Amino acid sequence: MLNQPNIIALRRSLENAIVGQAALLDRLVIGLLTGGHILLEGLPGLAKTTAVKALSSSVHASFQRIQFTPDLLPGDLTGTDIYNPQAGSFCFIEGPLFHEIILADEINRAPAKVQSALLEAMQEHQITVGGVTRALPPLFMVMATQNPLEQSGTYPLPEAQLDRFLLHVELDYPTADEELLILQRDRTAGTSSAAPALGMNVHTVLAAREEVKQIHLSSELERYIVTLVGATRNIGQYLPQLADMVEVGASPRASLAIAHAASAHAYLQGRDYVIPDDILAVAPDCLRHRIILSFNARMEKRSRNELIQALLEAVPVP
Repeated sequence: MLNQPNIIALRRSLENAIVGQAALLDRLVIGLLTGGHILLEGLPGLAKTTAVKALSSSVHASFQRIQFTPDLLPGDLTGTDIYNPQAGSFCFIEGPLFHEIILADEINRAPAKVQSALLEAMQEHQITVGGVTRALPPLFMVMATQNPLEQSGTYPLPEAQLDRFLLHVELDYPTADEELLILQRDRTAGTSSAAPALGMNVHTVLAAREEVKQIHLSSELERYIVTLVGATRNIGQYLPQLADMVEVGASPRASLAIAHAASAHAYLQGRDYVIPDDILAVAPDCLRHRIILSFNARMEKRSRNELIQALLEAVPVP
């Protein structure tokens, strides 16, 4: 694990830019280590955009922020063919998705046709325009922010797109002590930014991704992950009183997401093997956006977080 110290140093450097939000910083680095896409949800002012910018500034990779608005068009993301009258032919102008780290800011403020333009890029790391398919950079990853749907002027993300995100991270307000520290930092030194970790560049990140793939995941824990994800499709087997609360459970993609995220979590802890605590730490963020509540659950004002926590407590841990 030659690159593990560099990644751990990167994680620590992010604390220079963000006060608190330790879970958020962990999830951002997990996304970097797995190549998975991250959806950050929280009210305005909770450092979602600042955290993503801090991560991008710590890695020598091309970065592009896209502000999603209701009038955005799919070609504004993917690029388009432009006619060149001098040459008498069309030439392709690359869109912002051809960068390595993408910040999709307030992604749920754009309509579904624009959000759907991300599907091929997020799943297959390629973009097809005018019948020509073009590959995206190896490091390519999308970190999207969104405000809760209760906020005016927002659109729910399509289920197919939600499933492309490795993690769905929900943010809460900082503690009083953390908010006081934010105020003190702003008054004394302004907003600080994370300094790049020593030797951190695209090649280091890609090498670290290969090391994460070598993290040992025992057959018992593999079975536990499959059982946990399967329980979301048949919640009544473990919690009969909640049998009618889930309309659609998580797909096998959720099992892959938990395995990859748990391996990256173990890597961040300095281990070369996964333990149950790694799975329990990442499972809620891997499952939250992949479960559709039933009508009864919505009528009873049940939350997905509540059901996931109940399942984690009900399914036996090896």
